[in-house]
Amino acid sequence: MLFNSFSYGLFLPIVLLLYWLIGYKRLKLQNLLLLVASYFFYGLWDWRFLFLIIASSIIDFISGIEIAKSDSQLKKRVFLSISIFWNLGVLFIFKYYNFFISEFLTLFHLDTNTYSFSTLQIILPIGLSFYTFQTMSYSIDVYRNKIKPTSNLLNFLCFVGFFPQLVAGPIERASNLLPQFNKERSFNIAESKDGLRLILWGLFKKIVVADNLAIVVNTIYSNPEDYGSLSLFYASALFFFQIYCDFSGYSDIAIGSARLFGIKLSKNFNIPYLSRSVAEFWQRWHITLTKWFTDYVYGSIIKKRDRNYFIKAFALFTSMLLIGLWHGAKWTFIIFGVYQAIIITFERIPFNIKGKKVTVSHYLTKMPFVFAVIYSFLLITTSCIFFRAETLESSFFIIQKIASLIPSDNFSLLIGMKIIVIPILVLLEVLTRKKNHPFESLEKIFNRPLRWLIYYIFIIAIIRYAGPTEQFIYFQF
Repeated sequence: MLFNSFSYGLFLPIVLLLYWLIGYKRLKLQNLLLLVASYFFYGLWDWRFLFLIIASSIIDFISGIEIAKSDSQLKKRVFLSISIFWNLGVLFIFKYYNFFISEFLTLFHLDTNTYSFSTLQIILPIGLSFYTFQTMSYSIDVYRNKIKPTSNLLNFLCFVGFFPQLVAGPIERASNLLPQFNKERSFNIAESKDGLRLILWGLFKKIVVADNLAIVVNTIYSNPEDYGSLSLFYASALFFFQIYCDFSGYSDIAIGSARLFGIKLSKNFNIPYLSRSVAEFWQRWHITLTKWFTDYVYGSIIKKRDRNYFIKAFALFTSMLLIGLWHGAKWTFIIFGVYQAIIITFERIPFNIKGKKVTVSHYLTKMPFVFAVIYSFLLITTSCIFFRAETLESSFFIIQKIASLIPSDNFSLLIGMKIIVIPILVLLEVLTRKKNHPFESLEKIFNRPLRWLIYYIFIIAIIRYAGPTEQFIYFQF
């Protein structure tokens, strides 16, 4: 079930009505409804994978309890290892096994037809990369004594399976989300209004902006040899905005939907196209994933070690390589991660100038804002080529063609006009950058008739551009 589908437009109000009819005083029944609704929501994709998410939840639930109650450090490590090996093992089998087997056969020049029995005919369960990281972080945090484990299985199952953020995040920490299933949640009209506004803004970004830009990007990237430098760069820049509006649109709808139930999810985006550097970009883009790798990979490598530049660079390379691989079992994603690591490492190189240690990042903060943003945008747009292209060969072909400055004969006015939605998006977000979303303060600025006029304009735009229901890009990860 997609957030931008008619079925979700029916599903959400029905669950919401039943939820508040139950009432906040019957917390267990409310949580049970959320769990049943979440499993129904997920099971519509493929009911067989419900057993996988339930198994992951139970294994980490038990691991957390055993880690906390054990006096033996060895036993704590055993149960932590069970949690980590289960989650990473499931990820490896479903997401990476065929890739590594194929690369192994290619490396040693083995006949892939002869050894075809080594690959598995399996599909990737939707949301697997998100909920495995969420449950694994719970076990790690219990092991590190950052949180205490819950003994309430129902609440823990809700924490893992809560449908708004189940299939594409945000990747929640137990310290934020789990306690919200333990306490009463009363209906709040202001929070509900804000949730609906956030859903409206998310649908606008997905349907009006992202899906509209996808037409151009898909057209050009499907036949890059037919286009010149301008068209290819243009499509790559549009893809940056497409994937931002697609993924942040999903996050907005998820956060808005959760808010209707009295539950607050973590912010996942903070206008990343205003970043002054690539390092800052990752502090604004997919924030919960960046923080996950910062805490559990980068922080683990430099912890209790000499925190010199080379150790930090190694930790950074490892983290960004894994972030690239997290997105998928393709060389394009691996190179995407390595590319990001190289740029960020460069930005953090310390230079001694007049007895002071300074970095490129320091100069970027001193540089005029417009120039710093252009620097960041150009580098991120280049990385988007690896992210979007189907193969490495296609990525390098597009980059080479852009660099060759070959004139574009197929750059049509129709394609060019698609860019008009971007200034509208940027203007609205920049003007309200200190707010959670552009609609947040409308009640303080406009009277009711004018507010509803604005809402209807956006609703009409969404209906106008709504075509066949397009899946969110990050569902493939």
